[in-house]
Amino acid sequence: MGKKKKQKSLAAAGTMLAQNRRALHEYEVIERFEAGLALVGSEVKSVKDGKISLAEAFATFDRHELWLHRAHISEYVQAHKRNHEPLRRRKLLLHRRELDKLEREVAPGGLTLIPLTVYLKGSYVKVELGLCRGKQMHDKRATIKERDTKREVDREIRERSR
Repeated sequence: MGKKKKQKSLAAAGTMLAQNRRALHEYEVIERFEAGLALVGSEVKSVKDGKISLAEAFATFDRHELWLHRAHISEYVQAHKRNHEPLRRRKLLLHRRELDKLEREVAPGGLTLIPLTVYLKGSYVKVELGLCRGKQMHDKRATIKERDTKREVDREIRERSR
């Protein structure tokens, strides 16, 4: 097997609002996509306040449209009557060619779409989706071991440069 390239996050340019840290531990990210998120007004206010959780979230296709499930956006206190349901499914906005590509890759099984981060890009709320494959326990251990050895090497380099 060749070396794996570490993909940079798409959220680096914008203001990060939420991150799914567990996803990077549980899944191997194959490819990253930027998607818009269709929200109602009270949801936008809540997201900008950082009241969003991606811990259990995932994306699925329904009639050739991509939907985000189990992303918890807390109710906005000042919205009272016009508030939203915290766990409703939300539509993800991508170009048709990207949707077709993702649907082809997810359909056979084995791969899933997981939201990695939610961030602001200008005035728009964006979601960074990862096309992911689940890790086995030995893969998780190997990732942890690589991270620890890299940390030790970096520490040694810093100490020697003093």
